[in-house]
Amino acid sequence: MTLSQKDLIDSVPTGLLIGGTWRDSSDGATIKVEDPSTGEVLTEVADASVEDGKAALDAAVAAQREWAATAPRDRGEILRAAFEKITARADDFAMLMTLEMGKTLAESKGEVTYGAEFFRWFAEEAVRIHGRYSTSPNGATRLVTMKAPVGPTLMITPWNFPLAMGTRKIGPAIAAGCTMVVKPAGQTPLTMLALAQLLEECGLPKGVLNVVTTSRTGDVMEPIIRDPRLRKLTFTGSTPVGRKLVEQSAEQLLRVSMELGGNAPFIVFEDADLDRAVEGAMLAKMRNIGEACTAANRFYVHESLMDEFGSRFAERMKALTVGRGTEEGVDVGPLIDAKARDGVAELVQDARDKGAEIVLGGKAAEGKGYFFEPTVVTGVPKDARVMTEEIFGPVAPIASFSTEEEVLELANSTEYGLVAYVFTKDLSRMIRVSEALEFGMIGFNQGIVSNPAAPFGGVKASGFGREGGFEGIEEYLETKYVGIAP
Repeated sequence: MTLSQKDLIDSVPTGLLIGGTWRDSSDGATIKVEDPSTGEVLTEVADASVEDGKAALDAAVAAQREWAATAPRDRGEILRAAFEKITARADDFAMLMTLEMGKTLAESKGEVTYGAEFFRWFAEEAVRIHGRYSTSPNGATRLVTMKAPVGPTLMITPWNFPLAMGTRKIGPAIAAGCTMVVKPAGQTPLTMLALAQLLEECGLPKGVLNVVTTSRTGDVMEPIIRDPRLRKLTFTGSTPVGRKLVEQSAEQLLRVSMELGGNAPFIVFEDADLDRAVEGAMLAKMRNIGEACTAANRFYVHESLMDEFGSRFAERMKALTVGRGTEEGVDVGPLIDAKARDGVAELVQDARDKGAEIVLGGKAAEGKGYFFEPTVVTGVPKDARVMTEEIFGPVAPIASFSTEEEVLELANSTEYGLVAYVFTKDLSRMIRVSEALEFGMIGFNQGIVSNPAAPFGGVKASGFGREGGFEGIEEYLETKYVGIAP
């Protein structure tokens, strides 16, 4: 049965989960959790101290040996049970995400489906961890390789996908036999707390998953990262923060996975199916209100299609309804907070100052909450900030190009390398462009690339490591070689 909004909020634990016990922060501090569509406080959660962070790592270290020795099938069954429970409670998880993050209920339900699938995928991968046996070339030795869990892992997750960014990390860690300390974003902690509660119900042993909510992120996380007992760090968030974390991780030579910022080009060649291109543009730009590292950030349209694509895309954007995500018929919810809204406004103003034309929108919506109008900007110069910085909002800057060589140079002229989108009917071009684009993922004739069965990740300043797919569990495993004299 779906709970009312108040009962749903009240059902979520608001403490720290450390060693299987829900508790307040050691100094009694709390964090206010806002509804970004109204600015009103939904509830307050514990604000962990440095001591609480250390206690969470203590618990993870204490549980590691026994958890690593747990049968792979048992680990997988916990994940499978969690997948089924999340699916059964999809409406409640969706409402919770909408209340604390702002996206529409339809978007939140899509994330529940996507996020739960990581648990199902890695439930199946838990029993497929394997090594190999071979004879050395000279015949004198037998070579055995085996896989072992990396060990206690620190996971720092972002606010834009509160469920999926958690399950994408927690799923392979559970499957591999790693214990965890998870630090969710301060803006959206409730979904992670509800997920941790659900995993307890599924029989996850005490201390395997520890959740620390804190507004004092740097103070609390750095001692954990520098602790020699921690063996892995995984982070999803901005590139500047990622660089700082990698620097801190170097002291202990941690295994590190970084899923960082993006600046995705969306390329429409002259032979593209325009209907598919416009539909793909809407998906790639407006998924999650544009607050996604995979969001199309800059549109390059062949000069022969520029006018028609621009007008059709603007019409689709104009038809979107802005409002609170819990309301019927709403397409676009609020941005996460005032800082995010003001940052998007600055990028649009910079483009306007440099000669771009605001075809649609271009300003924050009036009234409560952190809303920004769906915006289309054309004639955008290369040096405009919207073409070089991650927008994280419902703004689509469009520029034209003439040749394949020109657009590839434009697409690659960024420090980021997460994802690119390309629309063309030419198979040979698909191969050439795939080889030339400097991105970890490429979507051809589609506006969404995320899939639990595929390796998600980027190159250059977009980070390293992969989440999902067969590759995802390898991030949580070490390879051990044993030489045997027969």
